[in-house]
Amino acid sequence: MKALILVDHGSTVEEANALLEDVADKAKAYQDSPFDIVEHCHMELCEPSIRDAFRKCVAAGASDITVHPYFLVPGRHSKSDIPRMVAEAARDFPQVNYRVTEPLGLHDKIIEVIFERSLG
Repeated sequence: MKALILVDHGSTVEEANALLEDVADKAKAYQDSPFDIVEHCHMELCEPSIRDAFRKCVAAGASDITVHPYFLVPGRHSKSDIPRMVAEAARDFPQVNYRVTEPLGLHDKIIEVIFERSLG
């Protein structure tokens, strides 16, 4: 089974944390999803942690986990901290394949969202 973990920084502002949960819920409901399991987590400041989400995916039967940093730009967290934290979580599950993707970055769809939001 394939799993997707969406990870953001985490915040002391509950509305910010709830947004990622909403994104994960939309991904779970997406009709043509290539993933059997979708979870969300936060890098720091709140729960669930990366380790929690990784364990939850494995417990649900995942043998292949993709971790996507829900960040707009590459930086220390998406290039170093998150891959390190995922590798630490994966050590307990050597039978599970995993990868960490690039952050959202520049994509035509992001430009469409910017225009949509800008025009109201």
